[in-house]
Amino acid sequence: MSTTFSDLGLDDFLINALDVLDIKTPTSIQTKTIPVILNQKQDVVALAKTGTGKTAGFGLPLLQGIDTQNNSIQAVVLAPTRELGQQIFKNLTDFSSKKPEISIASIVGGIPIKPQIERLKKDTHVVIATPGRLIDLIQREAIDISKTSLLVLDEADEMIAVLKEGLDTIIASLPKKRRTLLFTATMAGSIKQMVQNYLSKHVVDIQEDMETIGHQGIDHQYVVVKPIEKLEVLMHFLNTKEGQRGIIFCKTKAAVNKLAKKLAINKFSSGALHGSLTQGIRDRIMGQFREGHIDILIATDVAARGIDVKQISYVVQYHLPDTYDAYVHRSGRTARAGAKGLSLSVIQEDELADIPDLEQELSISFSKMEKVDALAIEENNTILWARKIFKAKPNKAISTELKTAVKTVFHHLTKDELIEKLMANQLQHTNSLVVNTSKSKKKRKQ
Repeated sequence: MSTTFSDLGLDDFLINALDVLDIKTPTSIQTKTIPVILNQKQDVVALAKTGTGKTAGFGLPLLQGIDTQNNSIQAVVLAPTRELGQQIFKNLTDFSSKKPEISIASIVGGIPIKPQIERLKKDTHVVIATPGRLIDLIQREAIDISKTSLLVLDEADEMIAVLKEGLDTIIASLPKKRRTLLFTATMAGSIKQMVQNYLSKHVVDIQEDMETIGHQGIDHQYVVVKPIEKLEVLMHFLNTKEGQRGIIFCKTKAAVNKLAKKLAINKFSSGALHGSLTQGIRDRIMGQFREGHIDILIATDVAARGIDVKQISYVVQYHLPDTYDAYVHRSGRTARAGAKGLSLSVIQEDELADIPDLEQELSISFSKMEKVDALAIEENNTILWARKIFKAKPNKAISTELKTAVKTVFHHLTKDELIEKLMANQLQHTNSLVVNTSKSKKKRKQ
């Protein structure tokens, strides 16, 4: 018999809200964390991969512990990015919908600070914040967290760089007698140091079954390409996934912009996401992706945090990440909430040695995806060419006389005949480019 949320000790107002959200059965990490947070007083370190329900794991007991008769800030949740902060805010707002007197505020970076300062003048029980914005508000004396009894560090492994400088400022503003919950997908050395520095000596360690849960439902594959083939192989793969949502990861902002431009030229339904974009643009792109108006997101690692979209069918590592943890976070964007997903790494020959290392370190298994042949690439490029023509906007500057002259040339052809001739011309042009490129390479070698 499966465990229910009621079995975990949650109040009716939370269970009723979960029913409205059609959330019936707790995940494994929720089953492990909720009773501990509700019934014990120690600090908690919870290790679980992305997509396993960590937000509800801390959010539900957090909300149950709020005293609505006490108008001070009782809980602070720190998140590494604005997107994740907004996602947590939405989740906690939904969870507390049956008890609207619980007041939750979102104070994150990338948007004007003055409305947030005004918001904090009202009674507030829970604050979800990004570290930089919280520190700014503390320094302005615009927020009082001196009576906060609970601090939650969500995705702590992604906040290390940000928190190195600022966590001391935040901790100094909190009462010494408080409880800290640290949730992380990886247990790097820097996380262990954070636990030693900021959590009590008596910590409850909760770990998900990382080998079975962390990559459950993810099909890890790789394809070996030459540098010149990389984009065309990617576009062929993307065409096989038409209508499905996916994320392509690049190492740098420049690489994201470059790839996004090439995909846009080839009329893929895509958008770019990285830290140098204005918050308004990031919000618009994320909104389009969540609502299904674009299918492909090209992103850097940090920018993609907080993307909690269940129907992400695949993830592409267009560049392999620098760390094992980053691979875990990337691949964890797919196969969420029990779904299946594909994580494809597009690698070059000299990167092939990285695959066994990933397998050993992360206890996963890769399979090789065979690279498509030249004919399949040529046919795919022809489809892309046809798509460009279909989506091209009419040129109103073309004279009526020229249009009439061109129509006269084609007027004896049926639609099928015209398409066949256009394709023959395109393929002839493509083949001549391939031949000329090959000849140029041979001359350079000589």
